[in-house]
Amino acid sequence: MAAAQPSRPQSGMSARGGAGLAARSREGSPGAGGFAPSALGTREHWDAVYERELHTFQEYGDTGEIWFGEESVNRLLRWMQRHKIPLDAAVLDIGTGNGVLLVELAKLGFSNITGIDYSPSAIQLSGSIIEKEGLSNITLKVEDFLNLPTELSGFHVCIDKGTFDAISLNPDNAIEKRKQYVNSLSRVLKVNGFFLITSCNWTKEELLNEFCEGFELFEVLPTPKFSFGGRSGNSVAALVFQRT
Repeated sequence: MAAAQPSRPQSGMSARGGAGLAARSREGSPGAGGFAPSALGTREHWDAVYERELHTFQEYGDTGEIWFGEESVNRLLRWMQRHKIPLDAAVLDIGTGNGVLLVELAKLGFSNITGIDYSPSAIQLSGSIIEKEGLSNITLKVEDFLNLPTELSGFHVCIDKGTFDAISLNPDNAIEKRKQYVNSLSRVLKVNGFFLITSCNWTKEELLNEFCEGFELFEVLPTPKFSFGGRSGNSVAALVFQRT
């Protein structure tokens, strides 16, 4: 955990199932497998979550909340505008959920954007929301990022808001799945392409360690701070890596 926070609170992310991702076990570091396994790291959990959210959307038109809040989306959009990412750049949203980030990218004029999620209900939900918004230039695929088809590659920008967090909680060999994640990212992201990650379970230093092979830190994005016991820190880490 970060030196600035003696115990990390859960982030309160309610967009996916009404609960934040589990905080780290006090017994170990993530590198040693110190995250407590959780249902939040399983496909069954997210299938159930998105089946409920899809039903809610169909009944009431509620698109659901945004994981990490609207500011997390705005932070990413500002970065892409500030760095003049071309509007035709290939962008991949890893674990797209309800597709809200894709919608906002499309509204800014991005025309080559893809969202993937291993939950069919998530893709159905995001597709319904995209259709309601009257957008057609978005590609959606039911895919497991750890086992991608070879044709899914060549992206200029990859974005992750919480998917790596969830993988880190998988009860079935999370350490190996984190390695698979990095390998998949290396394959789908172009050389010199950008990877934007937002996490509530990993600090900047820990993420630097996880993505030390084949990636270098490009920028640290500002995130909200909190205070506890006279000390302050960040409850969320947001980093931009560049593939080397």
